Amino acid sequence: MKVNKPRPVNLDLQTIRFPLTAIASILHRVSGVITFVAVAILLWLLGLSLSSPEGFDTAAGVVDSFFIKFVLWGILTALFYHMVVGIRHLLMDMGYFEEMESGILSAKVSFGIVAVLSLFAGGLVW
Repeated sequence: MKVNKPRPVNLDLQTIRFPLTAIASILHRVSGVITFVAVAILLWLLGLSLSSPEGFDTAAGVVDSFFIKFVLWGILTALFYHMVVGIRHLLMDMGYFEEMESGILSAKVSFGIVAVLSLFAGGLVW
């Protein structure tokens, strides 16, 4: 005999609110994908710069544009986010920050650290 399980009643995605810890985890996965794709871009740029003196000048010209600087800043921010929240996840695997209050606090601290590192990355790029 099959028992009918109650189905979710509210499927309006605009009313569903994720906790801060879930948002941090989802963004960690997104930053990992961005970092993975960025490796190809950065390797292409490195290969171009090492190919010849003309290739180096071309790579330097490419990196000199505002759009590419913005992309590089985004790549560095994604990398910093992935590293900081990855360390947070490792600490959680070791048994720290498993309660809701400490998990939310560690997510906020992680966001703050990433904000500072993002500003640092902006100073490096520009």
